[in-house]
Amino acid sequence: MDNYTDQELSKALREVSSTISKCEKMQGKFAEGTAQYSLLRNRIKAMVISKLLIEYELSPKEQMSRYQMDDRVKKLGLDREKVMEQYTKAELTEALRPVVSIISKCEKAQVKFDEETSHYRRLENLIKAMEIAKTLIEAQLALDGISADL
Repeated sequence: MDNYTDQELSKALREVSSTISKCEKMQGKFAEGTAQYSLLRNRIKAMVISKLLIEYELSPKEQMSRYQMDDRVKKLGLDREKVMEQYTKAELTEALRPVVSIISKCEKAQVKFDEETSHYRRLENLIKAMEIAKTLIEAQLALDGISADL
């Protein structure tokens, strides 16, 4: 998937990593078994999957031949097949829900702020990161012939 620049992917990776960190901090505030705890657990899992896929895409495609890239990617353990080995198709499909939810919630919140505000820009960055994550998850599922209709 060459639709995103390395700069866009790097920004998305920072947003996803930040979201993981924030969710992990929040999860400790809720009792295991509560809806909030489950929501955060599912969101963290979706963000980890997203992070792996973004890291795979961030490999320096332009500077390396396909052979060299594949070798480097395998050394780093970022092969797309590894994602499929770590996570089932059902888990990848389920990872889309929290990503889509974040996009929806951010878009609704964004309406409350002027475009010039830092709050608006922060939400814009998170929306872009989640759209990239959504695209990469859907692309991974498409590789395996799975429709990701939500």
